[in-house]
Amino acid sequence: MTVHTLIPKRDDDEHRIEATAVNSKAARALYKKREQIYPKLVQGNFRSLKWAAMVVLLGIYYITPWLRWDRGIGRPDQAVLVDFEGRRFFFFFIELWPQEVYYITGLLILAAIGIFLASSLFGRVWCGYACPQTVWTDLYIYVERLIEGDRNARMRLDKEKLSFSKAGKKISKHAIWILIAAATGGAWVFYFADAPTLFTNIFTGQASTAVYLFIGILTFTTYALAGTMREQVCTYMCPWPRIQAAMTDRDALSVTYRADRGEPRAPHKKGASWEGRGDCIDCNACVAACPQGIDIRDGDQLECINCALCIDACDDIMKKVGRPTGLIAYDTHLNVERRERGEKGRIRLLRPRTVLYGAMMVLVAAIMLYGLMNRSTLSLNVIRDRSPPYVRLSSGEIRNDYSMKLINMAPRPRRVAIEVSGLDGATLSAADHELDAQGRVLAEVASDSVANVRLHLISPAGVSAGSHSIRFRVVDLEGDETGDSASAFLAGDGR
Repeated sequence: MTVHTLIPKRDDDEHRIEATAVNSKAARALYKKREQIYPKLVQGNFRSLKWAAMVVLLGIYYITPWLRWDRGIGRPDQAVLVDFEGRRFFFFFIELWPQEVYYITGLLILAAIGIFLASSLFGRVWCGYACPQTVWTDLYIYVERLIEGDRNARMRLDKEKLSFSKAGKKISKHAIWILIAAATGGAWVFYFADAPTLFTNIFTGQASTAVYLFIGILTFTTYALAGTMREQVCTYMCPWPRIQAAMTDRDALSVTYRADRGEPRAPHKKGASWEGRGDCIDCNACVAACPQGIDIRDGDQLECINCALCIDACDDIMKKVGRPTGLIAYDTHLNVERRERGEKGRIRLLRPRTVLYGAMMVLVAAIMLYGLMNRSTLSLNVIRDRSPPYVRLSSGEIRNDYSMKLINMAPRPRRVAIEVSGLDGATLSAADHELDAQGRVLAEVASDSVANVRLHLISPAGVSAGSHSIRFRVVDLEGDETGDSASAFLAGDGR
């Protein structure tokens, strides 16, 4: 059980808050039991930005599976769907097949470079505003504050003996946390099946065991990580704080205590002179507001997620004591050193690192956009039979056999023709398939499906021994798409 000692407020500092940075490196001991952190609610630009980010990101997560997108009869109408049964990924007007997984790879590369760029510009801004751990923890703290009150009220409640009032508040808080966690798990599985249908099946007991299993797993992890572990996920579990140093440099902006202006710190009486001292009045407002339980005045710390709530807390105090805001701000320690030398601070957003990351993002995005704009919905895969490698016919001609897969990724059936090039005098034939006047094999492929064609390629007698490169091509006879082609080899014996 954590013991909190009340310390009388100093007479010379009406703004001081008794708060300790319990999660700072100096305060942590190996195997020490976690001390509860009670972040104080602050108001300001960064708090408003975090509220907006939380609402937008949670809204996208929970609402997206319910958005509809008309794709025609017999096709799923869910805007975003990972359809394992149909082996498709639907994203509004985009439909990806398993063999197009490189688009997903491109998105992941784009996201990674985006985080690198954001980190090189503004430090751990991803962690402070968009990381799922931060977003759901913010939501859980909001519920906690709504039921139990702000920082002081929560601290008093935890020190009280068990009563009906305390039990009611604790049970209500944890019940809402569990509901949020269950909704989080439910929303996740909705991305893998038709959301309205699955929603009904879940509450009527008709959903599969896997659905209930994954909802249970995500309910537990959400409740545990956002409700009980919180800052420990960032401090001990997440690898990003340990690798971000490679993404930043001394010109990267981060939440910084401007020691050149704040030191020497000391309490301040109303009406007292500011001569010979810094602007920091050692009120601990930044510590009380920090959800990570650290003191930003200790400098760069692995635990800091750059949420900037300490900026709002400090700015509020600076206004009350009549000093300029910005004692804590997005800045660089290089600028702090410059100002201590009497030089002017400067911000360098355009640096070799940021230009490189930006150029890489543009390049990857351009490649993906070009691929999507020129994406073919008719594909051809060819596999040559190897046993036997070829068959000599009685006429002396050589027959090579191939298994073909015609992939129609369009929402309409197609009539196609298969042709071959690269070997003079070669002809095609296929059981159960007709030939057109040009000697091409005709086939039909249903919408959103794969058709298998067993193909025979007959080459004239006298083809030289060894392998010969040829090329198959599939052509859409009823559309304007040229189709796809695939290379293969033909074997001959030279006789």
